[in-house]
Amino acid sequence: MSGDDAAAGEPEADGTGGAGSDAADDDTAGGDAAPDDIDRDELEAAVAENPEAVAAFVDRLDAVNELLDVIALGEGALTDEMAVELAGTASTLAESADGIATDETVRLAASVGENGDELREAMETLVELQRSGTLDELAELGGVGSLAAAALDDEMVRSLAATGSSLGEVADTAASDDTREGLTTLLRGVGTAQRSDPQPVGAVGLARSVRDPEVKHGLGYLLAVAKAIGRERGEAAEE
Repeated sequence: MSGDDAAAGEPEADGTGGAGSDAADDDTAGGDAAPDDIDRDELEAAVAENPEAVAAFVDRLDAVNELLDVIALGEGALTDEMAVELAGTASTLAESADGIATDETVRLAASVGENGDELREAMETLVELQRSGTLDELAELGGVGSLAAAALDDEMVRSLAATGSSLGEVADTAASDDTREGLTTLLRGVGTAQRSDPQPVGAVGLARSVRDPEVKHGLGYLLAVAKAIGRERGEAAEE
């Protein structure tokens, strides 16, 4: 009896264990499926509430996919030679950018920004000169000046230097206070005489005028000028 009871009990144990295992599997399966069902329901609800936003999002996805397809086609169309050429061009542009990015170019850009109006007016003036032909004439004149300078020999240069030195001496003399005051007095006297409407004078009139104090002062001044000129001429002749 004990052996039969044991044999009879074994199936019961096995049946109980199998049922428990199946129940656990069902619970596990149910637990895995529940979040998916919840997420799907929430997604469907969101789509139902915002159909226009979802449609716009899908349109954007289509545009992005088309752009990616175009990029992929472009990459596929590039040959090795084209890739090498593009790489070389990029390297050249980078070197050019490094060469341009100097302190001088930065200062130049700053100066252009600060003087933009003046530069614009200068460019407009140059354009007008170019259109009128004046710019070409100025360029030709500069070329003539260069040719004339090249044609000067040593003797001509010395002569011009001497002339320049003499003109400098004349300018220094004319700039002195005495010379300026004397010329001013002479020029004022000429202007006053011109405004007085002078009349012809004979010998008798000349004799009478000599008695005039102003005429005496004028004659004295002219005699002093004549004497000074004679002295300067004599000194120049001695040199």
